[in-house]
Amino acid sequence: MRREKKRLSVFTRRALVAALGEAGLFGLLGLRLYRMQVIDGARYATLAADNRVSARLVAPPRGEIHDRNGTLLAGNKPHWRALLMVEETADAKASLAAFTRLIPLDPAEQERIAHAIQLHQPFIPVLLRDYLSWDEMAQLAVNAPELPGIVVDVGTTRFYPFGPDFAHLVGYVGPPARSQLADAPVLSLPGMRVGKSGVELERNQPLTGQPGVMRLEVNALGRVIRDLSRDPGMPGETVRLNVDAKLQRLMASRLEKEQSAAAVVLDLHNGAVMAMGSTPSFDPTLFDTGVPARQWKAWITNQRAPLLDKAGTGLYAPGSTFKPVVALAALSSGAITPGTRFFCPGYFKLGQHRFWCWNHGGHGFLDVTSAICQSCDVFFYNTALATGIDQIAAMARRLGIGAPPPVDLPGFRAGFVPTREWREARGKPWTLGETVIQGIGQGFVQATPFTLALMAARVATGRAIAPRVTAAVGAETVPPEPTPDLGIPEPFLALVRQGMREVVNNPLGTAYASRLSDPNVQMAGKTGTAQVFDGPQGVDTASLPWRFRPNALFIAFAPAAAPRYALSVVVEHGNEGADAAAPIARDLMGAVLARDPANRQIATGSVPGTILPGEPPT
Repeated sequence: MRREKKRLSVFTRRALVAALGEAGLFGLLGLRLYRMQVIDGARYATLAADNRVSARLVAPPRGEIHDRNGTLLAGNKPHWRALLMVEETADAKASLAAFTRLIPLDPAEQERIAHAIQLHQPFIPVLLRDYLSWDEMAQLAVNAPELPGIVVDVGTTRFYPFGPDFAHLVGYVGPPARSQLADAPVLSLPGMRVGKSGVELERNQPLTGQPGVMRLEVNALGRVIRDLSRDPGMPGETVRLNVDAKLQRLMASRLEKEQSAAAVVLDLHNGAVMAMGSTPSFDPTLFDTGVPARQWKAWITNQRAPLLDKAGTGLYAPGSTFKPVVALAALSSGAITPGTRFFCPGYFKLGQHRFWCWNHGGHGFLDVTSAICQSCDVFFYNTALATGIDQIAAMARRLGIGAPPPVDLPGFRAGFVPTREWREARGKPWTLGETVIQGIGQGFVQATPFTLALMAARVATGRAIAPRVTAAVGAETVPPEPTPDLGIPEPFLALVRQGMREVVNNPLGTAYASRLSDPNVQMAGKTGTAQVFDGPQGVDTASLPWRFRPNALFIAFAPAAAPRYALSVVVEHGNEGADAAAPIARDLMGAVLARDPANRQIATGSVPGTILPGEPPT
């Protein structure tokens, strides 16, 4: 009995110890569970969400570009693309290999993707293939279980509704260069595009916007189950231009009839660029989607240079359109007076060399106004020689030729006007013969269609017009630039304007055939025919091969009594300015005047050259 009691006592103590041990263990477990579920519950919930939710940055929609009336010039269209989310796959190379078996990638694409994976940054997917076809999307959908980390996403393509008509002015976009990625890693986002030319480049920053965030639910293998939320970010701002789309399209259609040409139309009230075109042109959308090799070869081998913006960067001898510059330089320097007359026998003799007038029969005695009207070369040979090249160059820069162009677009060229110092710095003396030929816009002097339009605008107003392409960025209006007086005496400007008025409206004028059809509104202008090679005298240039024919030029402003608009037209190898360029200018000027909200009443009761208040045309 005693033995049994002792045995029971031992068992009871052991049971108690075991019970206490179990109670302690359960207590510790309970405390641990309490800590995990109550005290640290929020932290573990976040960690669990991170395991099943993937966040990534998404490219924002690029801002749109509109014309002055709200017409879309550059927008976005959706398309499908394949992305690799490196964080959601244990083996990015294996995922890429599986993708390549379904959708082959060429070596250049593979190199790009490998470089992107190597430099991968968190939350930035790697673009595998842009612009997926329907069949490619179907293959990826069917094989999704074997493609961890690969998703099909919606991207955007830059869309230009008017294609070539606005290509040089609006510009185009493309993938950022590697050098840009180092300064702005966010540009690595699939679908990010940067401006490469035109307004797209000039206003790239506000057009770009701010990236958004997409949250995706993924499983343990990194396969996307569903979208949880999408923050598109901040879209780029809308940029509104001063350009009139209807006028621009008219310009494109008129220039298209010529083989290679450019034109610019300016509003003299506020410096607005109403239209600016260059032909032949190109489809800017291709630079976003990818230019086929055959198309690129066709562009770069075309002697008419479709990729070149002739309006802002094409350099041409201005020919006789330069004569108003020479006249104002001579009058302002005192080299000639309003009453000065020179006799034109059909040539000008300097030493033993004869410089011919375009009219070999001669014009007789002419003053500055009649010389501009009839474009007498001999008058301007004499005038240039009396004035000197440095005075001519200074006036040209004041009027916009040879000085940095005051325009809100990148890459525009200033043109060039030589000086005695420039020539001597190259080890050669300046000669009188070189001064003579600069007097008719030949020799070293060069201008772009834009600087020619600017020169016409400044002659018309006597003010330092500063053209502007952009009217507003988002809700912020881009104000016109100040237009200080050029300091050219008004009587001298009036003489030159009168000569240009007679060019178009006097039967003796070189552009009389291109006068405006409305007798109540006159256009003032100046023709130009610029030789491109030294050929023998008396050759019918129209019979020469295209590339040897003279360039045809024309500048104008209207209404002549109260200038509101100025323009320039250059037709490469168009032969005669009066025949090729002036009719285009007449049609463009007639169109812009017809669209004027003041219904052309600005033509009466105003002092020439005065900047009138008023709204821009619609």
